[in-house]
Amino acid sequence: MKILVTGGAGFIGSHLVDAFVADGHEVVVVDNLYSGKRENVNPRARLVECDIRSPEVEEVIRRERPDVIDHHAAQMDVRLSVASPVFDAEVNLIGTLRLLEAGRATGVRKFLFASSGGVVYGDLEDLPAHESSPTVPVSPYGVTKRSGEHYLEYYRIHYGLPYVALRYANVYGPRQNPHGEAGVVAIFSDRILKGEAPRINGDGRQTRDYVFVADVVAINRRALAGSYVGPVNVGTGRETDVVQLTDSLLAHAKSPLRAEHGPAKPGEQRRSVLDCSLAARELGWAPEVGIDEGLGQTFDWFRERFERERGNSAS
Repeated sequence: MKILVTGGAGFIGSHLVDAFVADGHEVVVVDNLYSGKRENVNPRARLVECDIRSPEVEEVIRRERPDVIDHHAAQMDVRLSVASPVFDAEVNLIGTLRLLEAGRATGVRKFLFASSGGVVYGDLEDLPAHESSPTVPVSPYGVTKRSGEHYLEYYRIHYGLPYVALRYANVYGPRQNPHGEAGVVAIFSDRILKGEAPRINGDGRQTRDYVFVADVVAINRRALAGSYVGPVNVGTGRETDVVQLTDSLLAHAKSPLRAEHGPAKPGEQRRSVLDCSLAARELGWAPEVGIDEGLGQTFDWFRERFERERGNSAS
């Protein structure tokens, strides 16, 4: 089938494109290359440089007529969403609606949506969060992701468009960008390789549910092939605090560095973990890559890139 992947030059999206191409699908990538990289795009996929906020993206969908849209393009900087909620809504709501409208008009058969299990639930006391838990997002980014899910349900009810809203936990892995509002795994890997101590906010005992990108790819494949419709958590069900994560990275790197502690981030969520039993029950999916294995694979990728770039600059 033909699959259009928005954000397919980015971290998660480029891994999805690789998998879909390997599965024999025709893949079209839509990416404005704001944070995505051209070199991430599989050579067997076609890249259309386009912003999802622009009416041009509707023309792309009308021309390509994909069977499936896998929507991973987003404004995902929580701090930026607070500073500029209008921009956040333009990307995450207007962009999504343009895709939905064009998809409805051209007969798209399924819509996969990268949501967020970290922000749509907000600060819950009853953990792990499951799909029926209250959703009280506390940032504009979380509001737009949850609103996107509401629009998906509207399009299902009124136009019969099946969807899966993938509520990701903290995704990490190769190709993650260590700059800007990036994941702690990418940031700390980059610092360690530069000989800089990882800097932990507060006591480092805040927890997150870290899921490896290969497991995220696996559930997209299952969502593509399956009949389930609705939101689904994508995580491990396991909490890992920042101190544990840092120690694992330093051990894998065989680094003598020691983490430094700075002030805590005001309002930072203390705990986040997802119940993923619905994914197992409805999609036959469970994460396969443990945290230590995934951190090792991720750090090795960053180390290879670091050494390659250092070699290029030396020559």
